Formats: sequence, structure tokens, C-alpha cells
Amino acid sequence: MHHASIRTADIHQAIAFYEQLGFNVCERFTTGYTLACWMEGLGGRIELIQIPEPKPAADAFADEHYVGYYHLSFDITELASDLPNWLNNLKEKFAAASLKQPKVVQPLKVLLEPTQQQIGSCIYEVAFIADTDNLPLEFIRNLTIK
Repeated sequence: MHHASIRTADIHQAIAFYEQLGFNVCERFTTGYTLACWMEGLGGRIELIQIPEPKPAADAFADEHYVGYYHLSFDITELASDLPNWLNNLKEKFAAASLKQPKVVQPLKVLLEPTQQQIGSCIYEVAFIADTDNLPLEFIRNLTIK
């Protein structure tokens, strides 16, 4: 896959959010009448597109009847020794950044604290956070890989 595209109400806040996750802007451009960029990190590429006069997104995480794209998922198995500590460090990183730039970075919004889930023969640690537009992002760590 080349990239996943995310429409955002404020591209500058979205860039700051994804930079806290370890993404870096690799290309800035305009798409028609609006700002856009590609960011790379966590083993993938995302595209952010600023939407003029945005409307709130559907609550894909809380609405059990929602149909459509649900979330992006990032595998942090190689990056972290355990998901709860990784998430706590991320919370602290966002808290510190929000003190420095309160108009750009907000404290991290956790939708689901780390939990274990069996999928097939594998056991995973799974957590969900929300980005600046309340879109769910999943972080997953495979516990069965040695």
C-alpha cells in the first residue's frame, strides 16, 4: 500500500500529533485548493489533507452500527517491549508537548487502555487512541513472537 489518507480539520495540529507518534513530513503539497502532506513513520505512510469548513467525523469507535473505514493499525512489536509502558510513555510525551504548545498539541486521548486479545493462535496486546479529529488509531503488539 502506498499510503492511507486522512482528512483533517487542522493540518498543523494533525502534523504535530503524528510527529509525537514518530512520523516525519516527507512531502508538502497542495491538492486543488487545500494543504496536504505525506508523513512517514511506524512502518508506513499517511497523507494528511486539510478540509476547509470541516464537519465532525462519525464516531467510528463508539457507534457499534457505524459502517465504513474503522481505524489504522500500527504494529509496535519490534518497537516496544510491552504496550502498557509504551502507551504510558506516549501519554507523558503528549502531556509535555501540550504544556509547551497548548494551541497545537493536546493531551493524548486513549479510547481503549491496553488489553490482550487472541486472534487465531496469537495473543496480542491492543490499545486505541484518538487523533486530533477523533479518528481511532490502534496499536498492536504480538506477544507470541519470540
